[in-house]
Amino acid sequence: MNPEELTTDHSALARERVYADLRALSRDAEDLLRATAGDMSEKAKEARSKVAEALERARNTCDSLQEKSAANAQVAAQKADTVIRAHPYESMGIAFGIGLLIGVLVNRK
Repeated sequence: MNPEELTTDHSALARERVYADLRALSRDAEDLLRATAGDMSEKAKEARSKVAEALERARNTCDSLQEKSAANAQVAAQKADTVIRAHPYESMGIAFGIGLLIGVLVNRK
């Protein structure tokens, strides 16, 4: 595996962890807002307002990152399609070679 693929794999894993963390943070913040709904002190109101704003920003950021990720995947798929259409025989040869290699590795004793 080349360094570029490792970087891509690690960034994809990191991105998924960030999404999971943002979703968990969002759930926790919503729980906190519900739990403090009965507290009417000025500090509690101010804190709830700040948490609600931060929660909304986090949701927007998460949505934006997911949209960018989906757009990047679509661009990559279009590039792959273009290359395969430009070099169909080479693409079939590579696919055959990879399939053969996988078959040999799977059937080894």
